[in-house]
Amino acid sequence: MPPLAANDTVLIIEDDEKTAALVALYLEREGFKTVTAHDGSGGLRKAKQYQPVLVVLDLMLPGMDGWEICRQLHRFSDVPVIMLTARGDEVDRIAGLTLGADDYVVKPFSPRELVARVQAVLRRTRPTATAAPQILRIGGVTLDPLKHKVTRDGQPIQLTPHEYTLLKALMEAPGRVFSRDTLLSRLYPHHEATVIERVVDVHIGKLRQKIEAEASSPVYILTVRGVGYRFTENGR
Repeated sequence: MPPLAANDTVLIIEDDEKTAALVALYLEREGFKTVTAHDGSGGLRKAKQYQPVLVVLDLMLPGMDGWEICRQLHRFSDVPVIMLTARGDEVDRIAGLTLGADDYVVKPFSPRELVARVQAVLRRTRPTATAAPQILRIGGVTLDPLKHKVTRDGQPIQLTPHEYTLLKALMEAPGRVFSRDTLLSRLYPHHEATVIERVVDVHIGKLRQKIEAEASSPVYILTVRGVGYRFTENGR
């Protein structure tokens, strides 16, 4: 993971004060700054105020639950989110991941494991100090990795972090067929494909709605029936 910067703050949105304090303690031991909120409105307010590098979000909060917080959070920020949930059901995990969570941890959990998950998510989502990445252009779609910007026919397109990750993977290898399992590993390397494989289809569907003229008749992201997806080699 890149070295921590002075503003590397993790926001913890957790109504149980002891759990929040324990998470903060372990993160601060690793050099992070932490800010805590105990409800959804306070969490959203502090997300705008402190602009954290990551949010640890409890799913079951009083009033506004974690799903709604995630929806509202991603209206103004692409900050990565790790959800804490006491539920182990597949449906709950899929719901959280399709709303934009980058990972989830089921309670009760090991604080050390949570810290490791935080570090892993940041390694995936933060730029590293390497040579300037190449701008990708296929047809009317352009992806600029340095600016983290996507346009279609010159018009900017707002993508979630997961949508951006999938589009970048596909555009870096036009014509290559990616299985759902392979794409899933780009998004959630710690989880089994058999558990959340359907999440890939959900993200692809949303991505098509943003970059295709007609999502029902895609010309960029093509389905390879029974296998997965590929990005067109020649554009339109």
